[in-house]
Amino acid sequence: MTTLDFNAKLHRRSLLAGSLAIGATSLAAPRIAFAQGTGSKNLLFVLLRGAMDGMAMLAPTDDGHFEALRAAALPDYEGAAKLAGTFALHPAFEEVGASYAAGDALFVHATATSYRERSHFDGQDLLESGAASPNTMRDGWLNRLVALMSDRETPRALAIAPTMPLALRGRAPVSNYAPSALPEASSDFLDRVAKLYGDDDQLSGLYAQALETRAMAADDGLRNLRDAKKAGELAGSLMRGEDGARIAMIEMGGWDTHANQRGAFARPARNLDALLGAYAASMGRDWSNTLVLVATEFGRTARYNGTNGTDHGTASAALVMGGAVRGQRVLADWPGLAERDLYQARDLMPTTALESVLAGAAAEHFGLDPASAMASLFPGRSAAPMSGLVRA
Repeated sequence: MTTLDFNAKLHRRSLLAGSLAIGATSLAAPRIAFAQGTGSKNLLFVLLRGAMDGMAMLAPTDDGHFEALRAAALPDYEGAAKLAGTFALHPAFEEVGASYAAGDALFVHATATSYRERSHFDGQDLLESGAASPNTMRDGWLNRLVALMSDRETPRALAIAPTMPLALRGRAPVSNYAPSALPEASSDFLDRVAKLYGDDDQLSGLYAQALETRAMAADDGLRNLRDAKKAGELAGSLMRGEDGARIAMIEMGGWDTHANQRGAFARPARNLDALLGAYAASMGRDWSNTLVLVATEFGRTARYNGTNGTDHGTASAALVMGGAVRGQRVLADWPGLAERDLYQARDLMPTTALESVLAGAAAEHFGLDPASAMASLFPGRSAAPMSGLVRA
């Protein structure tokens, strides 16, 4: 890949360079337990629900057409860090920017799944299931990833959410966890529940592992997961160490910025940055073996609408982060922002398959055959899995 020169009038050239959906659950009703196994590699998938604007996260300010499309946004990028010498990182991403500078983060721009409509529901279904079209598969690509690894080990897999997201549903055993907003259960109550389940091998095992998960989470200080920093700390507490989850998912909403985008985007962006920064710090020495994939169902319109917001679009940007990442790069086959270069004359044109990013990074990280992983996680795609995202 070569460095992009926006002034060269060349298109499709390669470039190197709010609220969390978490709520309360009850400890006294344990769910399916973690899949058991060992291993040192960690993967956290962060799903941004609502269609995050990749051109706000990483603004192509050197593209001569950007100002005409989004003049109102230019003050946000005055003095902003220029990644790969070309793209301006939104100032809300201080922790992510520091990780990028340390070589632990990269971006993939102008990326999208194979979905070309603009329904949140269908777009999220396709991204989570990994299907080639919405509502055609009932299991998710993360669950199939767990199943792919079961020949060698069955990694602990966890959704940090009150209900199981589609991406983790399927035949491989997984669990979900969210701290309870109910009053703290007394030790007498917990003893009674243990006795109640004691004669049932399955329930007693599930209950014991629910208590173990609760202890791992240090739950007492982490009840309010609207605090993004605490959510990141919780994710780290559940994943670090030999007994932690190897694969986990967390989701964030608030990205549907139809009006007043500058403020509407900055709020969830700061939350995401706080979550990722706290997660990295919480992982400690395990950060070096960690991969974080951050993606959204689709992007937003290239041009601001009449209320200085953006409507549902097509291509966005993905973030690949972690100590295992070959970072300090922006990967883009940049399509350009002239009207003739926009998808349907309104959206950033997708030039990189998001499925290839997710499958390629996961396969490299866990030592899986890339072609087989792509076929299993995202069947029916012609794109090859992306390589070189993770350190050897």
